[in-house]
Amino acid sequence: MLVFYFFALLVIWLGVLSLRSGFGFSAYVRREIARPRQDFAPFASVIAPCRGLEDGLRENIASLFQQDYSAYEIIFVTDRADDPALGAIEEVRQSEGDEEYPVTKCLIAGPASDSGQKVHNLRAAISEIDNRSEVIVFVDTDARPNSQWLASLIAPLHDETIGAATGYRWFVPSGGGFGGLATHLRSVWNASIASTLGAGSDKNFCWGGSTAIRRSTFEKLGIVERWHGSVSDDFTLTRVLQEEGLPIHFVPACLVASVDHLTMKGLIEFSNRQLKITRVYASHLWKPLLIGSFLFCAVFFVGTAVVLARAFMGLDYGVPLGLLLVIYALGAAKAHIRLRAVALVLSDYEREIRNSWPAHLLLWPFSSLLFLCNAIAAAFSRRIKWRGITYDLKSPTEAVIIARDE
Repeated sequence: MLVFYFFALLVIWLGVLSLRSGFGFSAYVRREIARPRQDFAPFASVIAPCRGLEDGLRENIASLFQQDYSAYEIIFVTDRADDPALGAIEEVRQSEGDEEYPVTKCLIAGPASDSGQKVHNLRAAISEIDNRSEVIVFVDTDARPNSQWLASLIAPLHDETIGAATGYRWFVPSGGGFGGLATHLRSVWNASIASTLGAGSDKNFCWGGSTAIRRSTFEKLGIVERWHGSVSDDFTLTRVLQEEGLPIHFVPACLVASVDHLTMKGLIEFSNRQLKITRVYASHLWKPLLIGSFLFCAVFFVGTAVVLARAFMGLDYGVPLGLLLVIYALGAAKAHIRLRAVALVLSDYEREIRNSWPAHLLLWPFSSLLFLCNAIAAAFSRRIKWRGITYDLKSPTEAVIIARDE
């Protein structure tokens, strides 16, 4: 029991540090959303790679047309002319009227051969951006930004010393309650990543679903060339900016909703993919996550078994139970603080976020267990499936396409 007590106290100490970071995240969100937005709105090119249909695709695409921004273009890019996403894009384009902006283009990039398909699509789209464009913006079609997203994301770039501005996703479970356990668990799992962003611009990372960069910076750093052989556009962009000492500014107002529903199989596939990519492109993040999640799970779940066993045998279990309750309370408190901060930004989803509160308070230990499973899977395999394409991640600069779904 002394060994258990030692590691339990260690987990509590880590929990206190994590809770402190949660307060920091909340303070940063509140401070940033209260700050007046800079008047910087040059012509921008929004690049949206797509492949196939997904939940809420039309609504997500429509949100890109509804930006409160003076002048921008949207470049949709896919790998094949028969992609059903193109039909959805055309329907939305016709329904949004004949406004001068945004200008829209649909490109067919063809199949990738020397990089991930998304990266291949982005490289093709870059060559087609408008000559007037001063800012390049990347967005994923599973994101549903509000009307101020584009202006908020670009505004920080008025400071030319900033390398890039980024938002992040927040999974909004469709439907209330615990009917979709996997959907809620993914939201909780993802939330712990979102709250690592904040004031530490040297530690922030670009999220490919919501990132803006000056065109001059993008070209000066040779990002298109650096993407060669990569399957991860955002990890590669982050690494280049960090190597050049250019800060990444996190914009809380650009936390974007991703509304969908998935199965447990889909959750495992998604979370394993994220950690396998992390291991290849940022092993310095994967190793602490493996160790930290193992330590937490060993203490929390093994400790729970010890408490139950001691109770069954009629032995005293007050001290280990008390330690476990402290550990749980620290994690639940951080989840509560984080969710309150996010609710300020995603006010359009007040009901959905309120309904997800029980999941965030109750499921967070299981998200740590999921992280551990993901990290272990990443230790033994570098093969991922993404949008119907199977890749073998040889290195940060080499991705081999194994198979494509018809």
